[in-house]
Amino acid sequence: MEWKGRRQSDNVEDQRGASMGSPMGRGGFRIPIGGGGRRGGGGLSIGGIIVILIICWITGINPLTLLSGGDVDLGGSSGYQQSTNRAPASDETTAFVRTVLAETEDTWHGIFQANGQRYQEPTLVLFSGQVNSACGFASSATGPFYCPGDHKLYLDTDFFHELEQRFDAAGDFAQAYVIAHEVGHHVQNLTGVLPRFNQARQRMSETDANRMSIRVELQADCYAGVWGKFTDQKGILERGDLEEALNAAQQIGDDTLQKRSQGYVVPESFNHGTSAQRMRWFKRGFDTGDMKACDTFSGNV
Repeated sequence: MEWKGRRQSDNVEDQRGASMGSPMGRGGFRIPIGGGGRRGGGGLSIGGIIVILIICWITGINPLTLLSGGDVDLGGSSGYQQSTNRAPASDETTAFVRTVLAETEDTWHGIFQANGQRYQEPTLVLFSGQVNSACGFASSATGPFYCPGDHKLYLDTDFFHELEQRFDAAGDFAQAYVIAHEVGHHVQNLTGVLPRFNQARQRMSETDANRMSIRVELQADCYAGVWGKFTDQKGILERGDLEEALNAAQQIGDDTLQKRSQGYVVPESFNHGTSAQRMRWFKRGFDTGDMKACDTFSGNV
């Protein structure tokens, strides 16, 4: 991907190295709670609870996050799992992220304008270890995600290392696909897809919500493919880039992830789509360059 020397977006917040002011460094707050919270144990004293409440008041962390001894499930749009063995991102990585975000801005401004609409640019937040968003508190284990509450994308760039080393999905266009997918969720937020889904799933069973979530995620994949088409037309893509993105889509399909982690699949628990589905919808967006071709809510996916 020929990305160097191109425009870089100003809509990036770098929060790395500012992990909630924790005395433990970028690993964040880790409060001893008598044996591990949900795992049982002695529990907290009144004094311990007061200390936690003071910390939460200062930092803005939800007290339930610390009292439960775990991470908050954002109910968000990622589905990736990431380790917390972090290394500082290079300046080149930051420049890459800014460039890819700028390319998505150019693409979606043009598409929205062609449809008589105005595209509102999202902000991309770079973080290390943990971050507090309008959707709640998240750690790196959440993976890249989009928060409709603040119109921001959140990315610990160590995920790029995970993508290559753990998921066997190397390449800069594979990384760009991840960013473009989250931008796809922002497009869904602007067009009303995400608000309708978030409202409807409150009345759905878990199984039905998972099925609808798959359609939402596959549309974001398709939108990422639409962006890829416009990027290719600029002459930015190199030989093998498309294959990098398709391989990434394959490696993070629900069935592939479950086979890798537990040796078997549970289709009822899928919420992002199979490898075949994710590859197919990305390719549809890439082949057509038309967001109208990304209707994952009509018929079979």
